[in-house]
Amino acid sequence: MSQATAPARATAVNMTHRQILEALSGLLLGLFVAILSSTVISNALPRIITELHGGQSAYTWVVTSALLATTATTPIWGKMADLTSKKTLVQLALGIYVLGSVLAGLAQGTGELIACRVLQGVGAGGLTALAQVIMATMITPRERGRYSGYLGAVMAVGTIGGPLIGGVIVDTSWLGWRWCFYVGVPFAIVALIVLQKTLHLPVVKRKAQIDWWGATLITAAVSVLLIWVSLAGDQFAWASWQTAVMVVGALLLGALAIRVETRAAEPMIPPRLFRNRTITLAVVASIAVGVGMFGASIFLGQYFQISRGESPTMSGLMTLPMILGLLVASTVGGRIITKTGRWKRFLVVGSALLTIGFALMGTLRADTSFTVLSVYMLLIGVGLGLTMQNLVLAVQNTVGPHELGAASSVVAFFRSLGGAIGVSALGAVLAHKVKDYTADGLAQLGIPASSSGSGGTLPDVHTLPGPLRAVVESAYGHGAGDIFLAAAPFALIALIAVIFIKEVPLRQHNGDPVSDEVERESTLAAGAGAAVVRTGEQR
Repeated sequence: MSQATAPARATAVNMTHRQILEALSGLLLGLFVAILSSTVISNALPRIITELHGGQSAYTWVVTSALLATTATTPIWGKMADLTSKKTLVQLALGIYVLGSVLAGLAQGTGELIACRVLQGVGAGGLTALAQVIMATMITPRERGRYSGYLGAVMAVGTIGGPLIGGVIVDTSWLGWRWCFYVGVPFAIVALIVLQKTLHLPVVKRKAQIDWWGATLITAAVSVLLIWVSLAGDQFAWASWQTAVMVVGALLLGALAIRVETRAAEPMIPPRLFRNRTITLAVVASIAVGVGMFGASIFLGQYFQISRGESPTMSGLMTLPMILGLLVASTVGGRIITKTGRWKRFLVVGSALLTIGFALMGTLRADTSFTVLSVYMLLIGVGLGLTMQNLVLAVQNTVGPHELGAASSVVAFFRSLGGAIGVSALGAVLAHKVKDYTADGLAQLGIPASSSGSGGTLPDVHTLPGPLRAVVESAYGHGAGDIFLAAAPFALIALIAVIFIKEVPLRQHNGDPVSDEVERESTLAAGAGAAVVRTGEQR
């Protein structure tokens, strides 16, 4: 037995289709909980922030704080999955999520809510990273496309159900918005029980050397960058000493993190992975997908409620074209990939549709026809469905089982990072644009800007007088179009990145990638030997 194949046999899992589905049931339920934590508040957030007397900055940070925690902890969860019991880790992640959810539901102000969302994000980071790692442990790359479709379908259901559940909860007087955080707790508890009964994986333990310094520096660098993006242009000017301090600080922290990672025995984000062309390009594309995945869902809910005056429940229903596109694309695409073993064409088409969808959404206004808007959302949904899981699949196909956790978490890390930066940056752009458009609209009416009555908080358009309401709706509609237009170049970068990814057919085993070459060479050698024997016999 070669050293290359030893790790593969140590971690290989032979399971029937039924056993895989039973084990995946609890895993997918846990993933549903993670998705629910971010989507359930998307349509409820305008009401939550209004009742807690928060502004656009608080609106952005309630989302960004959870994404930042997810981003920072994903590599830690992924690295620990390579060192210890994956089952124990996923159960721990569920427990942390439950605690964060309960505390978030008890929050009395935006500051407390943001802090509790951080705890939720830590748990969600574990669930997101470990779902990919555990599935890769159980299923070969060739078959993984089929099951990745199930993963995409669950994410779509979570994305569909989250806004609808959140909207219904907020619109139900005897529940209230706090139940948006409590609602995920029963699902998490059921997932814990199911995982305990159905998930049985071999535990490969070795001496754990968690790179805490690397994790701390990476988190600090990203945090400083996001704080700068969210505050610049509002609390201080873009060209100011505060900007200089934060940008230089983020760059120094990032450089120090890279230095630590290159010297660490067990780095959070192994630099050697980026020598792989597929992983590097997939990371670039994942950042753009993160912007689309989180930015679109978060700000669409705000657009429907403020620009179009819809209820939270109706806002969830109006996003169905995007979600149905994601559901169908991920499910059908996954089955075709499993059948053919080819995946690059789906990444190219998905990235192209994402770019077109964002560009078209740049024309969004308060009075845009919903039929036209539905087509734009459908394009974005199909684009996300074809790219989101397949980027992870492409990366997993290039590494051995002993690096599945680290490689999978790298993609999830940068996707979450893209989402965090996207929500923070797009939120800052939206706040700036809305302020300018509102001032222009009020000036045309001969009304001073101070008469808008917003006081920096999100407006309740139903309480505003007619002319003022029209100005606010127009401002938020135009601002929403601007942020989607700002996101389009990121999708274009993703398209360029996936075009340059070299397609390698999906492996039909869970061993190291090099074993494919060994198998092919052995087969060719055996075939050549047989041909020689037959020729000799004929002679």
